[in-house]
Amino acid sequence: MSGSITIDYYTDILCVWAWISQPRLNELNEKWEGQILVRHRYLDIFGDAHRKIRDKWGGDEGFTNFSAHVHESAEAYPEIAVNRDIWVHTRPNSSLAAHLYIKAAEIACGHAVAHEYALDIRRAFFLEARDVSNSDILSQLASGINIPVDALRLALDNGTALAALSKDTRDAQQKHVHGSPTWVLNEGRQVLFGNVGYRILHANIEELLRADTGGASWC
Repeated sequence: MSGSITIDYYTDILCVWAWISQPRLNELNEKWEGQILVRHRYLDIFGDAHRKIRDKWGGDEGFTNFSAHVHESAEAYPEIAVNRDIWVHTRPNSSLAAHLYIKAAEIACGHAVAHEYALDIRRAFFLEARDVSNSDILSQLASGINIPVDALRLALDNGTALAALSKDTRDAQQKHVHGSPTWVLNEGRQVLFGNVGYRILHANIEELLRADTGGASWC
C-alpha cells in the first residue's frame, strides 16, 4: 500500500487494558482504513495466571483483589463492560492456549479472521465470563465464525501455530516489549505502552503517514 504504515500491536488476551483499548483500535482501523496495517502479536503476561495473581495480589484472596482492580480500571470507561464473575468464579489458568489457537486461525484462515476470532475470545471472557483457557470453548468459538476445525487442528498439531507464537515472543523481546497493550510503530523506533489515549495514537500515525508520503517530519 502506498503511503501506509505497519503497527505491531502486542497484547495478552486476558489483559483488561487491552480490552479497554479495543474501541481505540476499532476507531483507528476505521479512520485509517487502507493506510495502516495492524499486526496482532501476543505476549505471555498471563501465561501462568494463577501464580501471577496469587503472588501479586495476595494468595487465594488475590483473585478477589485482582477482580476488584479489573473492575475499578474498567469503570472509568463506560463504553467497556466487564462481567462481575471474571477472576472470582471464572479463573482461566493461562492465556497461552488462546494465543496458540489464534495463531492457528491466522495460519488456517488469514489475519482478518484471526482478529475476529481473537475479539470473540475477548468477548467470551470479559462479557460472558467463559474460561477461554479451555480448548473446548476455544474450539466452539472458532466454529461459531466458521473456522474449519480440520485446518485449525492441523496448524495446532504440526507445530506451525506454536512456531508463530514463538516468533511473537522473540520479536517482543527484541523490541523490548514488556507489557500489554504495546503499540510498536516506525520499525520499532516508537513504542507506546499501556493505557495510551486515542489522540496520542492518532498523532503518531498521522505524523508517520505524512513522513512516508514526503511531508515534513521532525526527524
